[in-house]
Amino acid sequence: MPTPVANDKFSAVGRLVPVKYDHLEEKREYIFRSKLPDIDIPTHLSLPQYVLQKASQFSEKSSIIDSKTGTKFSYAEVEATSRRVAAGLVKLGIQKGDVVMLLLPNCPQFVPLFLGVAVRGAIATTANPLYTQQEIGKQARASQTKLVITQSAHVDKLSDIAAKGVTVLTTDQAPEGYQHVSVLTEANENDWPEEDMDPDDIVALPYSSGTTGLPKGVMLSHKNLVISIAQQMEGENPNLYIAPEDVVLCVLPLYHMYSLYMFLCSLRVGATLVIMEKYEIGKLLEVCQNHRVTITPFVPPIVLAIAKNPIVSNYDMSSIRMVMSAAAPLGKELEYSLKARLPNAIVAQLYGMTEAGPLLAMSLAYAKNPFPVKPGSCGTIVRNAEAKIVSPETGVSLPHNQLGEICIRGSQIMKGYLNDPESTALMVDKYGWLHTGDVGYIDEDEEVFIVDRIKEIIRFKGFQVPPAELEAILVSHPSIADAAVVPQKDDVAGEVPIAFVVRLSEVSEDEIKEFVAKQVVFYKRLHQVFFTEAIPKSPSGKILRKDLRITLSLK
Repeated sequence: MPTPVANDKFSAVGRLVPVKYDHLEEKREYIFRSKLPDIDIPTHLSLPQYVLQKASQFSEKSSIIDSKTGTKFSYAEVEATSRRVAAGLVKLGIQKGDVVMLLLPNCPQFVPLFLGVAVRGAIATTANPLYTQQEIGKQARASQTKLVITQSAHVDKLSDIAAKGVTVLTTDQAPEGYQHVSVLTEANENDWPEEDMDPDDIVALPYSSGTTGLPKGVMLSHKNLVISIAQQMEGENPNLYIAPEDVVLCVLPLYHMYSLYMFLCSLRVGATLVIMEKYEIGKLLEVCQNHRVTITPFVPPIVLAIAKNPIVSNYDMSSIRMVMSAAAPLGKELEYSLKARLPNAIVAQLYGMTEAGPLLAMSLAYAKNPFPVKPGSCGTIVRNAEAKIVSPETGVSLPHNQLGEICIRGSQIMKGYLNDPESTALMVDKYGWLHTGDVGYIDEDEEVFIVDRIKEIIRFKGFQVPPAELEAILVSHPSIADAAVVPQKDDVAGEVPIAFVVRLSEVSEDEIKEFVAKQVVFYKRLHQVFFTEAIPKSPSGKILRKDLRITLSLK
């Protein structure tokens, strides 16, 4: 492929420009940046200092509401509890740089516990409480966890690591042999010598598989997360405009980076966070109505449920002004369906990856002074960062509207994978570019569009078939509640797309095939449809295609 040549029709942010990597090497590459100007970011502050910097302005205001009990926690209480947690950690022998695992479902305690770990100078690693004993043990050993905070229902899965000296605290009644979390939350906040914090100290250690492979600890520093939050929340025209009077729903699991990030953003501006322990459509609608929720961070499966479930019309959703969708692509038709259900709301997307710290792009429809955006777009590149689209075959950077791997560079991306320099080098190249493994393009208006994951693209006789595109078409059918598309090996074509479908009402395989065939080129047509009760998904809403491929191999 020839080296791209500058074209005057490209805007300044998408031009072919000289990029100096070091004193020896200079390349000419297509570099994309935000439409919004760069901003000054207070990177000298620790994460809790930055997030709670304005807390004194809202000391008596509700910071957190427990949707289950209605209990409210003020900003003053959250700030004081986080300091007590830090003091309690010192008493328990947790040193600066030690790892504390939060093995918790969504609960009000999660917020001051996470902040308290950060105030101490320790590192919080989060984990799904539904993990098996083996999964928890692997993460605890890999991260060298010193303390686990969980609920009593999960302590049986911790017996192995507890026997090896890991302290376990519970947020509810502690079983015999274990301590209650009150040893932290009721400690004397003055019994703690303030720790000097380096902005490059690690504060969070979420686990991610990256583009492939086994889960790895993603090292995120105070500086990484402060920059990432500021990229959205600061400046004359914040890309993500959350105001103190906003009520933000927290239904996505806080152990996932998307939800964790949103709670940090909410605290930064003095908004109120309503925490739901788990997702259930009826309960979610009730909470939104009763608490007059204004901002709802969702994943596509929740968007799908609200767009299609008839019970939505029984609730008053008029308070919602912003629906955010991330973790998987949201099809245009589904976006339109949700807008019809929630006419007062902005419905748009953002694009993130844990390793990216975690955001790469966000819709400018969410800005204080919004820009017009296109359906299906996941926004524009975050400020104070740069992106490029790279050909997977040649490694050459590509101009507007050319399909390739999305790469991003900036001070918000991870420091690396814990104790895994090889995987780090595969993810972040020597020039600092993080290779996402996502296939997409940036159009002439600087909007980012995700087509699919590199590994998930189906190859039919050399043609690329993106599963996400077919899934968006499938769920637009009035008789389909949910769908997933995976490849099936074929002697002639190499791979052919097949679908797993959850029905809302009676519809046949032939009807579905015909519905899709009318909307796609020949090589994207479905070759088989299997009906199932549910599509397997991760807690963050991503389709577990591996599980479906295993199911397919057994048919």
